[in-house]
Amino acid sequence: MSGAWSWVLAGGEQIWSPGFFRLLGLVPNAAKADYDLLLSLVHPEDRHRLPSLGEVRQGHVPPETTVRVIRPNGTVRVLSLMMEARFSGEGRPVAINGSALDVTDREQLSLMRKEERRRRGALYLTEHIAAFSVGLDLRHEFPFEMAQVHGLPHEEICLNPYAMIVPEERQAFRDAALTQIERQEFFQGTAHERLANGELWHFKIITVPVRDPDGIYLGRCGLKCPVQSPIPASLALGEALDQAVTGHHLRAARALLDWSMMDLARASGMSHSTVRRLEEDSEHRGSRSRLQAVAALRRAGIRFIPMDDGTLAVAKG
Repeated sequence: MSGAWSWVLAGGEQIWSPGFFRLLGLVPNAAKADYDLLLSLVHPEDRHRLPSLGEVRQGHVPPETTVRVIRPNGTVRVLSLMMEARFSGEGRPVAINGSALDVTDREQLSLMRKEERRRRGALYLTEHIAAFSVGLDLRHEFPFEMAQVHGLPHEEICLNPYAMIVPEERQAFRDAALTQIERQEFFQGTAHERLANGELWHFKIITVPVRDPDGIYLGRCGLKCPVQSPIPASLALGEALDQAVTGHHLRAARALLDWSMMDLARASGMSHSTVRRLEEDSEHRGSRSRLQAVAALRRAGIRFIPMDDGTLAVAKG
């Protein structure tokens, strides 16, 4: 939602568009357009971001600012306000034009991302556990706190994560990881890493390919945690692991449950032919059908467990 407003300084006329009234939670034209009214609706902690009445009359307005508005019904919205002063040939301010855009959802998403980054950073500082992503260019997106813990530049470990591994294990781990990345397959390995305080820690590192619903490879998501720690739940890693389930995993799971293909079809809400294609690996890895089948098997008590040799084990119970 957006809106616009203007103020002709010489005559004092102020005009708000219907959209601007609605942004403020007001019925269009039911209230008089007035800059003081706008200021009164802005959150008290944000009012300093808007120019005062005197500053506006002198043409001193910021080109853009973001403020919270408390509507008459009590709801809070975040508005991005843009302002421009117009001047006469003699340099006197004659009018102010403004526009507004509701950016509440964008700001809330930004806050959620910041909180998630803070939480992940704190988790590595305290537990040395981190979820991360790997781009198509093989750049690893690690929390900044990982660089602090290991005493290495953040940019360096993002470009070369193997720099954290002790030299005697580094090359073998790197070769194994890159082989699976090139194959676009699941990888799991362990390695010893030296921390900045001199301690030697044994880590488990898992990376899993991520594909879109059309099966296009998007990169990888990963998880790093001390070997002695239980692997924490990760929604992103969980779905990526489900994508790593292949036809022989499905057949093994059915055997543990004593299910036929038709049983799996009924449990997952799919056709018999779709289950057959999944078990023949003729469906691409990112298909929603694969995720439906895996979800049905999990509900029935099947677990898919990543093993240290980089394979997925199938278990019941």
